[in-house]
Amino acid sequence: MAFLLGAEDVHLEYPTRVVLDSITLGVNEGDRIGVVGRNGDGKSTLLRLLAGDLEPDAGRITRRGGVRVGMLNQADTLPAGATVRSAVVGAAAEHVWASDPRIRDVLAGLVGDLEFDAVVDTLSGGQRRRVALAALLAGDWDVLALDEPTNHLDVEGINWLAGHLKGRWAGNAGGLLLVTHDRWFLDEVATATWEVHDRIVEPFEGGYAAYVLQRVERDRQAAAVEAKRQNLMRKELAWLRRGAPARTAKPKFRIDAANVLIEDVPPPRDRLELNRLATARLGKDVVDLLDAGVTFGEHEVLRDVEWRIAPGERTAILGANGAGKSTLLGLVAGTVQPTAGRVKRGRTVKLGVLDQQFQQLAAIAGDRVREVLARTRTSYVVEGRELTPAQLLERLGFAREHLSARVGELSGGQKRRLQLLLVLLDEPNVLILDEPSNDVDTDMLTALEDLLDSWPGTLLVVSHDRYLIERVTDQQYAILDGRLRHLPGGVDEYLRLRADAGSARRASAAPTPAATAELSGAELRAAQKELASVERRIARLSDEIVRAEHALADHDHSDYVGLSEAMARIGDRRSRLADLEERWLELSEFVD
Repeated sequence: MAFLLGAEDVHLEYPTRVVLDSITLGVNEGDRIGVVGRNGDGKSTLLRLLAGDLEPDAGRITRRGGVRVGMLNQADTLPAGATVRSAVVGAAAEHVWASDPRIRDVLAGLVGDLEFDAVVDTLSGGQRRRVALAALLAGDWDVLALDEPTNHLDVEGINWLAGHLKGRWAGNAGGLLLVTHDRWFLDEVATATWEVHDRIVEPFEGGYAAYVLQRVERDRQAAAVEAKRQNLMRKELAWLRRGAPARTAKPKFRIDAANVLIEDVPPPRDRLELNRLATARLGKDVVDLLDAGVTFGEHEVLRDVEWRIAPGERTAILGANGAGKSTLLGLVAGTVQPTAGRVKRGRTVKLGVLDQQFQQLAAIAGDRVREVLARTRTSYVVEGRELTPAQLLERLGFAREHLSARVGELSGGQKRRLQLLLVLLDEPNVLILDEPSNDVDTDMLTALEDLLDSWPGTLLVVSHDRYLIERVTDQQYAILDGRLRHLPGGVDEYLRLRADAGSARRASAAPTPAATAELSGAELRAAQKELASVERRIARLSDEIVRAEHALADHDHSDYVGLSEAMARIGDRRSRLADLEERWLELSEFVD
């Protein structure tokens, strides 16, 4: 395979530590490489070095002549004042980019819900991230280096991106470097894995599943040093083999070796025992949503929701951004009141919520972690063993040297670990995880999943992380058109339903040539009048969305109900704007 770029004996250090030492590696044509490792070990630094954004202290980065490298950083680099159009396609004439099927696919997959002439300064952080990714993918590159590209993408967006990257180049062309905590995405796209740890980069064959197998083998050879990680990853491997066999059927995944390694590993969860314990803690009644609905103003977010949550139930909630997932969680938690139907809550229910805004940590931001732990209960039982809070935090990947740090000074991943610990120590029997994979690495996610395997309670998860959903829950529901629908086929069924709905909507909206030709003069004037009205409504609604998003940034983040309602109203406006834009396209076909 032809060489694209690489590193020769590269050394890089910061004032306080060495990040990479004597690194030699290469990227060849056809390589699709996932980069994993703990937060802070140098994954993003490695990408920046190879992309040419950062110079090493020693050694050199080599690149074949003429190789074009495109880099997606985590930092927001969109130019101020640019529109979505100019950011993605530059000054190219419409007939140029519109005739390029790849660019049309990128626009539809990432920014189809945004107004093309909207100024990027008015967009939310997630929307700006999607615009930046679209701008990169619209370009022509030999190598793509993507740092957390799935951030701010929903399940459909992640599925689209995986398909795009797999089909972007021929199998023996192009190079991909990918840093992400989304393990399903890694397994879907990567054909090789680099683990960054202890100042080195260790290569493995295959995607995440194959990496797990090979890492277990490595850990077995160094059992005295890696005993804790060995047991954890063997459990992860057991789930991969038993719970998701399709992932481990790839040619490079050595199935026989995997089966030998896991022959004495029990299933991740004893469901009967967990259900028995959950029923003992909760009784028979948890939370029942009975013909429940929620309306904000004139917008109906949820309707006819019938959901009787059982003790020990482990459920994931899927849905597009703005579909009403947070509103549904609010109904369960009691922070949102139904405007139709009713919610019945068991008397013994004790709720714990892992939110996205770190609300629980705001009041203790000035305290040291050690002081916070001293105020909690003295022990927590995991799989029959009593652990102190500090031991439990260490099990979640929190370094002991950070126990003296103040809570407000912790990184996002460290805050997530501490937040989860405090929620668990409060001993809830109903646990809601709202995007728990944000700000954490794959090791932390594996530790979280391991901890939840022995947690005896009802678990509700909202996440775009497909791997996590399939790993910790036993069933999935989706919010589709305001209704809650069970998904016996899981995430695949959800994606199919969404794709079918989109196809049906486009088919019903498309005017036929015959119908266009038969328009009378009166019908043409009516279409022109409606087109002008739709344009005015689009402009007005776009202004409302901008003002609402600015107001949301200043909103009190401790007001969970207010935030949920405000986000639901914004989601409603975006949905109505998308409908108006589709109608504008239909009418423009008539009056052209």
